[in-house]
Amino acid sequence: MSKIRDAFSNNKKAFIPFITAGDPDMDTTSELVIRMAEAGADIIEIGIPFSDPVSEGPAIQKADIRALAGGASVDAIFRMVGKVRKSCDVPLALMTYMNPVFVYGSASFINNCGKAGVNAVIVPDLPYEEKGELLPFCLGNNVDLISMIAPTSSQRIRMIAREAMGFLYCVSSMGVTGVRSEIGGTVSEMVRTAREVSNIPCSVGFGISTPEQAAVIGSFADGIIVGSAIVGIIERYGRDCVPHVADYVRMMKKAISFP
Repeated sequence: MSKIRDAFSNNKKAFIPFITAGDPDMDTTSELVIRMAEAGADIIEIGIPFSDPVSEGPAIQKADIRALAGGASVDAIFRMVGKVRKSCDVPLALMTYMNPVFVYGSASFINNCGKAGVNAVIVPDLPYEEKGELLPFCLGNNVDLISMIAPTSSQRIRMIAREAMGFLYCVSSMGVTGVRSEIGGTVSEMVRTAREVSNIPCSVGFGISTPEQAAVIGSFADGIIVGSAIVGIIERYGRDCVPHVADYVRMMKKAISFP
């Protein structure tokens, strides 16, 4: 069983925070990973900053701009992960787009993921039908290639769920990432459909920001993914953000820690 899958063992609900690597700087990113793990994060998603993040809303777009302006690079992120791995064993997933992977070299990128201690990769603009671009390298490096489904996936949900690795990323609503007052009502049906054909853990992301939302989604999903709300805390406090983010992680983890 993969380390990512282990995070959901014993029917535990997983809290998965997202941060952008290099925002506000790489040292702060390293500290954030360690402190979020201590605060209860079960898997941590680390975004590789990119100039054209098509799935991201304003909060993460701005974080990408800040990180790139500060000199964040793929190699710097691999070094940061390697450093974190000396004191933290929480499962880590890198979120990126195909362009940075292609420019770096697909084989080299996934090989370095394995060497650094990355447990999974999430590539929103890699269609399921084209996963062969990365899957062989992932299998060779014990890196899970995370599949995504959305409200428009329809009949493809069953097909994707059957072959999903690690966990199934369920996009709660159409559009880009960002805090929402209401989460799309079709997400529970997406999870139910996936479970008809697979026991893969289903984690829901896009729009979740409050403990109340987390509790509702956690009542039927296996995991909660939160990005924009955390990135907003980082933007507000800069290098002083770590304790504030850790407090938020503790609050959200408590919200899905059902009896």
